[in-house]
Amino acid sequence: MKTKNIHMKRILIVAYSFVIVLASCDTLKKVASILAPSEYEMAMGLKDALSQGLFRSFDAFQYPEGNPLVRFVFPGEAEKIEKTLRDVGLDRLVDQVTGKFTRATSSAVRAAKPIFLQSLRDMSIRDAASILITDNTHAATEYFKTNMSPQLMVAFRPIVDSAINVEGANRDWKQITDVYNKIPFINKPLETSLTDFIAARAIDGMFSIVANEEEQIRTKYEFRKTDLMKRVFGYAEEELKRRAQQR
Repeated sequence: MKTKNIHMKRILIVAYSFVIVLASCDTLKKVASILAPSEYEMAMGLKDALSQGLFRSFDAFQYPEGNPLVRFVFPGEAEKIEKTLRDVGLDRLVDQVTGKFTRATSSAVRAAKPIFLQSLRDMSIRDAASILITDNTHAATEYFKTNMSPQLMVAFRPIVDSAINVEGANRDWKQITDVYNKIPFINKPLETSLTDFIAARAIDGMFSIVANEEEQIRTKYEFRKTDLMKRVFGYAEEELKRRAQQR
């Protein structure tokens, strides 16, 4: 009987110890969950979000139909220019140019995909905490655009120029400019080369899509596709709530 009681006590001690260990693990998990991520983790979490946005933009440019951010528009007062050209009977040429430039932009973005991804990898995010913990839902995208747009334009321009030539959009554009620039009372003639315009518009369109994806990631848990994004943006959410309560 005495032996049995001793055995029971040992079982109870082991069970109690096990409960304590489990409780300690839960406590540790809770503590870990509220610990701030390191500056490096914040930077990498932000890059994860931007990368996700870039891939979203690649998809948009791959299938540009119906997307106003991706479809070609005339430089300057687009609607007025297009209407003027159609009024002088250039409907077919306008549609042809629009389609060719849209396809050329799509091809250029696909070809330049490694450049955009490499620019993100190379980007150094300074003071990641201020970019992560902010009410500005586009803060990371704006930082990326400000820091990388000049380099992206330099690398992207020749790719756009090549795609325009392959599509033959440059020849059709020359026909349009030859006609349009001779129309009386035109205040601002059309540029004869659209390489820079197309490159800048494509980059702006891409960053608009990235910005929208960043906003979704910041505001909706289901858009955080990596564990690191869940950790750093979850922390940012809690930190913003804490700061709001202190005001």
